[in-house]
Amino acid sequence: MAALRRLFGTDGIRGVANADLTPELAFRVGRAAGAELGGADATFVLGRDTRLSGPMLEAALAAGLCSVGVHVGLGGILTTPAVAYLARDLGAACGVVISASHNPVEDNGIKLFGSDGFKLPDGREAAIESLLERDDLPRPTGIAMGTIEAIPYGVDRYLAHLAGLSTGALDGMKIVVDCAFGAAVRVAPRLWEMLGADVVTLHGEPDGSRINVACGSTDLGPLRQAVLACGAGVGLAHDGDADRVLAMDELGEEVDGDALMGICALHRHRTDRLAGGVVVATVMSNLGLEQRLKQEGIRLERAAVGDRYVLERMMETGATLGGEQSGHLIFLDKATTGDGLVTAIALTNVMSATGRRLSELRAEIPRLPQVLVNVRVRERNGLIDAPEVNRAVAAAEARLGSRGRILVRPSGTEPLVRVMVEAGSHEEARAVAEEVASVIAGCLGVPS
Repeated sequence: MAALRRLFGTDGIRGVANADLTPELAFRVGRAAGAELGGADATFVLGRDTRLSGPMLEAALAAGLCSVGVHVGLGGILTTPAVAYLARDLGAACGVVISASHNPVEDNGIKLFGSDGFKLPDGREAAIESLLERDDLPRPTGIAMGTIEAIPYGVDRYLAHLAGLSTGALDGMKIVVDCAFGAAVRVAPRLWEMLGADVVTLHGEPDGSRINVACGSTDLGPLRQAVLACGAGVGLAHDGDADRVLAMDELGEEVDGDALMGICALHRHRTDRLAGGVVVATVMSNLGLEQRLKQEGIRLERAAVGDRYVLERMMETGATLGGEQSGHLIFLDKATTGDGLVTAIALTNVMSATGRRLSELRAEIPRLPQVLVNVRVRERNGLIDAPEVNRAVAAAEARLGSRGRILVRPSGTEPLVRVMVEAGSHEEARAVAEEVASVIAGCLGVPS
């Protein structure tokens, strides 16, 4: 467990499956979570994405839960937001997702949702972590042990919920959806068919050996080609657990999370449905979004990167719309967590209500040239002890002045340091980002 050290990160537990995140650890997490969150006859809903390590970790987690008397409802392959929805809808004590979202094939993770459908607060995660090595947790026997039962109806309940969020007729709209060989394969194509769209599905097999590989929200190339080839009105790309979505307009231009937020925020504002006149984004969101919303009298609040921080700020400000540039958006009046399908429905609702093409809607949200460079490092929190990096960042800030900004931060889920630069031109942003990234690589990088 040394590689994981602080077990719960910004999005649950993550690591290389069977190396960092072992079945032994998953079993202990199951026992600890069951003891902390369960109780007599408590039920946990358990879902996973398509990763090859999923069934192994699912079996270990379920066994750990049952060993402390918790009943387990196995949903099989389910999206992260589907598990969050079902935990609340079915009255479960907890929803558990085995997924590493957009991470590489070899990774996996464990995310926990409370009975209210929200991710567990830090305090509850810390309490679970404190129980991992305890040897005095309950060991019921006989009929007091937990049981495991499949819940094949989970997908249908979730789909019915999603379909109820659609407000416009989609008959005749051609939609390309890239499922990334992940959990979306069970829900996304069916949803758009239910709503009357003409659906073209990419990477729609539950193939855990190719999840997120050259497809989905981590590689929009296949989506762009398909949208242009078939003349679709919109393309939608999910990640492995479908808690996020990126879009492609009919001209083959990307519509990222900032643009999606902007499109939905403007429409809600113009129809008097934007709570508090505020949207919550992160420090990574483009300055162009903030400037455009300000022109319409909408306030943009910024939070640290990570959906839990976006959600916290939304709760503080009363916002019902927030999200990240990555396409992880939260519609708090519709869902308790980021949901790529809820976001996609919100987008098609705007298209239907306005009768406008996606390229027209996208054009309303300007974007300053922005470059993001990821540097693989030995220790993602090593920035604290790297004065050379601080000096390089200060020099970059002086060079950019009021024409742009730079943000350097460690990833919350991977051994990476991310360097984001916005400037007056793409060339300048790229040059500044690469200069700072070179310093970081020299100080903290992994030897080649």
